[in-house]
Amino acid sequence: MNILFFLTPKSEVAYIYDDDTLRQALEKMEYHRYTAVPIIDHEDGTYIGTLTEGDLLWDLKERHDLNVRDAEDIPILSVNRKRDNEPVAADANIEDLISKVMNQNFVPVIDDDSRFIGIITRKDVIQYLSYKCGIERERLLVAVD
Repeated sequence: MNILFFLTPKSEVAYIYDDDTLRQALEKMEYHRYTAVPIIDHEDGTYIGTLTEGDLLWDLKERHDLNVRDAEDIPILSVNRKRDNEPVAADANIEDLISKVMNQNFVPVIDDDSRFIGIITRKDVIQYLSYKCGIERERLLVAVD
């Protein structure tokens, strides 16, 4: 199965650029109500990593008395990230996708040049597998009758 079946394209995904500020990231995550967003290079579109709410909270704790105005001057890449969501190549097999989606809410998808092209969400994969299991269960019930 082609994993691009599950792809939510970049044009429909909220992401931040590597040259965005802490304030821009906070506002984008709040607006979209995301707990994590991909970070991509503004120049060439390559996937850099994933920024999470947890990363932001730990960073804010370390900065002590940060206010919104100060957040405008803090580059997002200065925020330490605990771990980045591992991407898959657009031509990856379903096994690679499933092994990653089990441990990540979304899997970034990259092209041959490591450019970010979109994401695959855990929810979309689970919905598909649930649908497939339902079809298989119906086949088994019909075969038993």
